[in-house]
Parts: sequence; C-alpha cells; structure tokens
Amino acid sequence: MFLSHNPRAMTALFEIINGNREPQAGTYKWGVTITTAYLPVDNTEFFQSDKNLVEWLSQYGEGNDVFFKGYLGRMLFSGEEVLKKVNVLSGGEKMRCMIARMQLKNANCLILDTPTNHLDLESIQAFNNNLKLFKGNILFASHDHEFIQTVADRIIELGPKGSIDKLMEYDDYIHDEAIKELRSKLW
Repeated sequence: MFLSHNPRAMTALFEIINGNREPQAGTYKWGVTITTAYLPVDNTEFFQSDKNLVEWLSQYGEGNDVFFKGYLGRMLFSGEEVLKKVNVLSGGEKMRCMIARMQLKNANCLILDTPTNHLDLESIQAFNNNLKLFKGNILFASHDHEFIQTVADRIIELGPKGSIDKLMEYDDYIHDEAIKELRSKLW
C-alpha cells in the first residue's frame, strides 16, 4: 500500500509504472515474469462508447457472450443489465466494469488507484474478499481505512524528503511511535 499526502503524486506514479506517462527522472523495470493489470482513478476514456456491457467487456478478453455475461454477473450485473450501454453507467457501475476488465488479464501484479471510489458497501466487501485471496502483488492507494487494513501487509509512504517502507499492517504503522517520528521527518 502506498501512502502520500498528495493523491495526484500517487496517480502520477501509477501512470508512470503503467507506461501511460513519462517520468521526469529515474527509471524502473518490471521483472520478466511480472504481468500487470491497472485500475486507474479516472476511467472516463474507457466508456466513450455506445456498446453494451457484454460488447465492451469482450474487447478485453477471449470468450463468448455466455462467458462475459457470467463474468458480469460476478460483478453484480444481472439479467438485462448486461445489455445496458456503457456510456450511461454510474460511477460505481463503471468501477465494477473496470475491475472485471482487470481480472480478465490474469495478472500477477495489480495496480489499484483508489479502487473503492464510487463502489457501494456490497461491492467493496466482495472486492476486498477477492483481494485477500489474491496470490500476487497488489500496489494500491486508498482513502478507505478498513480496505487498507484488511488488504495491506506492507506500507510504503512517499514524501518530498524520502520514503518509509515497512512490512506491517496499516493500524500498526499509523500507531507506532518510532514510525511517527520517521513520518514527521518525511514531510
């Protein structure tokens, strides 16, 4: 889990490591066995279409209509909802579609920029439960304390004067006196 006082900085970092933006300095390189799936904070560009949900999702994976309808059903779209046009979806519906798109990639590293934005409690809980079972790496930024506490086991805080990297749960991180001292020097 990444922490920063500046959410735009986190988004910029995620955009850079996903190849959507060039860094101003420095380099990074993914390992040869790493496959990534990115859930951006702004997904507007993905929904500029009059396709229905099944047609939209089929752009991102292999399968037939039955397969994609089943996939959408797991994302809480039922019955005729799968024929809804993507350009009229609510924020929460778009986020659930983006999660389905991301899952189709079968990646071993998920990059999630504030993934619980726009999701209702039922969707957050389902997503949270799936992430707890995920065997790969998850890089994410979030404002949802409960989500962070249940998913993160490593905290990386980035500040203008450096970074802190600790293998621990979020509640332990924010209450640890020694880390509080380090954090005061980071900003």
